[in-house]
Amino acid sequence: MEFMFADWLGTPLWFWLSFAAIVIALTAFDLGILHKEDREMGVKESLKLSAFYIGVAMLFGLWVWIERGPDLGMKYYTGFFIEKALSIDNVFVISLIFGFFAIPPRYQYRALLWGILAVIVLRGLMIAAGAALVQEFYWTLYIFAAFLIFTGIRMLWVADHEPDISRNPLIKWLSSHMRITKELHGPRFFVREPDAKTGKLALAATPLFLALVVINLADLVFAVDSVPAIFAITTDTFIVYTSNIMAILGLRALYFALAAMVHRFHYLKYALALVLVFIGSKIFIGDFLTESGKVHPAISLGVTFALILGGVFWSLWKTRKEEGGANA
Repeated sequence: MEFMFADWLGTPLWFWLSFAAIVIALTAFDLGILHKEDREMGVKESLKLSAFYIGVAMLFGLWVWIERGPDLGMKYYTGFFIEKALSIDNVFVISLIFGFFAIPPRYQYRALLWGILAVIVLRGLMIAAGAALVQEFYWTLYIFAAFLIFTGIRMLWVADHEPDISRNPLIKWLSSHMRITKELHGPRFFVREPDAKTGKLALAATPLFLALVVINLADLVFAVDSVPAIFAITTDTFIVYTSNIMAILGLRALYFALAAMVHRFHYLKYALALVLVFIGSKIFIGDFLTESGKVHPAISLGVTFALILGGVFWSLWKTRKEEGGANA
């Protein structure tokens, strides 16, 4: 059993396997017990399940803190809060995608589940590539940092812009290269239907499959921001991956609550933009303006949490005033 204590990417193998077991158990519990049947999830249930996932993530962070020290524990929490906040932007785009394809709420959870499973793999590949780059060429961190600052500033200018799903080139390409049904077939991604030319049964994708593909593409786009953001916090591969995945695991639970009131978090985008600018600037500040060569993790966590919390409260207060004025 000595191999269980061998380091793999800087962390004992048993720690990686423990995390994998937690992810598998949560996914099996979610799919096999909570959601055996396709149904619409209410806001109250969504908030309860989301609180459960956040609680698991917090306990896992405590375990990291105890086993690997307060420095990495704090970096885990900072990364988790950043990824959780950035995922709210994902919710806004996902709700637009489901609306565009007219996917009923009772089938959305299944699409989100398969989307999350794909994300776990894709994020792992992106993080592995990023870790290899940073380890071999440290200066790539400065590219990540500059990109985060640029993205944050850009977000400040285009925060009110809504993406046009109908112009998505992937949808156009799939529509011209695949046989796609005009209507949904329950929770199924593929069905067999008669070919218009031959009359024989042929495999065809449903709009639910198209929605799943576009959601995964959207996550890849978001990952271009979120992965560099977490590398700007720490280059420890285990912390980068676990904080990322823990934030994403609870996304499908949180989706139904946030989708119902996503308009109430309109101003949170500005706070997220400032978080990206701060995280990107932290690399340059730490390396060039501090004796230790880094900004203390407690400062990173405090500033990140304050910006996100401030964005949430400002959004709720501001939108409440706007709704009150509209009803007057």
